[in-house]
Amino acid sequence: MELGLRGRRSVVTGGTKGIGRAVVADLLAEGVAVAFCARNSDEVKLAEEELSAAGTAAGWVADVTDPDAVQSFIAEAAERLGGIDILVNNAGAAHPGTFETLTDEDWHGDLDVKLFSQIRCTRAALPHLRRSNAPRVINVNAVYAKYPDPNFFATTVNRAACLNLTKALALQYGPEKILVNSVNIGFVVTPQWENIRRRRAPDSTHEEFFADLARTEVPLGRFGSVDEVSGLVAFLASDRASYITGASIDVAGGMGKYV
Repeated sequence: MELGLRGRRSVVTGGTKGIGRAVVADLLAEGVAVAFCARNSDEVKLAEEELSAAGTAAGWVADVTDPDAVQSFIAEAAERLGGIDILVNNAGAAHPGTFETLTDEDWHGDLDVKLFSQIRCTRAALPHLRRSNAPRVINVNAVYAKYPDPNFFATTVNRAACLNLTKALALQYGPEKILVNSVNIGFVVTPQWENIRRRRAPDSTHEEFFADLARTEVPLGRFGSVDEVSGLVAFLASDRASYITGASIDVAGGMGKYV
């Protein structure tokens, strides 16, 4: 399928590993020039070296919880690429915890890396998106936003706010032809889940932990791969999705007991 993305310019947060890296790779394969960021300088350098073989891939060290860093990253990325057509707000971190175990610091940190990162990056990118002929914002969220789980209490609450942010942005900027959508992931194999396994089930193997979780929560009975998420992100960025905005689309193997 020809997505019509060749020559466009994209910014991806959290682009060195997991879903973010897969998104960068898919966009590069479609002929998109991509600027991405992450916090770890070694990971940014390595990812830039490896991804540049497929096209224009420029990495920045930036923390999306730092407003000044976000402003600098978006401005420098726009200058390097010659503008921004696509913003993928992917940065985030899993922060398991129940209502009683989460501290105020935990709540603030989770809200900052999830909701406020999307607010900051979208705000900074908006002037550039307004100059694009095909502006897109794609927010990577989680099914827990609509399917509350007390074991991921902060994620459940904060991702619900991210969904409302997505819908409100789509409503406000639809008349300007800026399309804003949400991709909601369920259980997808990423480094974050390996960290969770080490905390919650250190005696289980990687395969055992994932299989046990999927058996009880996912109708398809398995974790998803990052490629199964990144393909939808690329589609939503494309001309083939030009009449989709304000949508909330799950990539979760049927996980989520809601309609």
